[in-house]
Amino acid sequence: MTLVPQAQEFLDRLHALELPPFETLDAATQREIFNGPTEDGAEPTPVHSVAAQTFPGPVGPVPVRIYRPSDGSNLPAVIFFHGGGWVIGNLDSHDNLCRAMCSAMNAVVVSVAYRLAPEDVFPAAIDDSDAAVAWVAASAAELGIDGSRISVAGDSAGGNLAAAAAVTARDNGLALAAQLLIYPACNLHEPRTASYHENAEGYLLSSAWMDWFVATYAGGAEVTQDPRFSPALASSHEGLAPALVITAEYDPLRDDGERYAAALHAAGVPTELVRFHGQVHGFANQVGVMDDADNAVQAMTAFVAKHS
Repeated sequence: MTLVPQAQEFLDRLHALELPPFETLDAATQREIFNGPTEDGAEPTPVHSVAAQTFPGPVGPVPVRIYRPSDGSNLPAVIFFHGGGWVIGNLDSHDNLCRAMCSAMNAVVVSVAYRLAPEDVFPAAIDDSDAAVAWVAASAAELGIDGSRISVAGDSAGGNLAAAAAVTARDNGLALAAQLLIYPACNLHEPRTASYHENAEGYLLSSAWMDWFVATYAGGAEVTQDPRFSPALASSHEGLAPALVITAEYDPLRDDGERYAAALHAAGVPTELVRFHGQVHGFANQVGVMDDADNAVQAMTAFVAKHS
């Protein structure tokens, strides 16, 4: 299938900027380009309230943004980890996606500003992510959520963190309701899949840029076989939370996500895989601009309702 028109228009706008290859830019420059609202002209999805807060992290306070659909209690919750290669992205860059999830799911969404590389390399991001899950679970009553209906979610690098946090939660005896993995990077040890070559360039996320992200996140350490770095390498995937894995056809990470979905299914985890044909990496963050972004939110909403 060819690119859907909205994806082609998105890429055309990006290519018209004539930016250099992103992997040739330093982290600060990349953040100037990408760390802001990414939806062109989309109105923010209305929610009941949005509040800034922090929780005690492993080395200091970790900022979170809490989206509420109402002032009710015993609501389901989704802990969201933004994408951006563990280097870029922030609470603003994924604000409307979190708003849309909050509204559609009637759930409290807790978006986590985990530490980023190169300032804080692995395992800083996953340490903060694990701490966020533990904090939300321990603070369920205070946050007005149902502790038995907590899910994790994330896109790209955030999908990696959500998947790894789901493994930690299981190992710590915390039963999550679901894990929502949007084009996740799950095996950083062996990324060279067919899609990594087929979609190596021209579709926003290039394989070279992904290689740069992985190297920056690793910070020079030999960590690629660590299961917290690559959740696909966990000793067991049995007993993990039900998983929805969303992939895009024209994405270097397509096969990685689909391979992880197959591993979860083989381990007996209730798993659904949805490939968005004609789409590119990052599409789900275009809520209100791309129809498929809204469709992805609806798929996640249906999955959470099924498993909560």
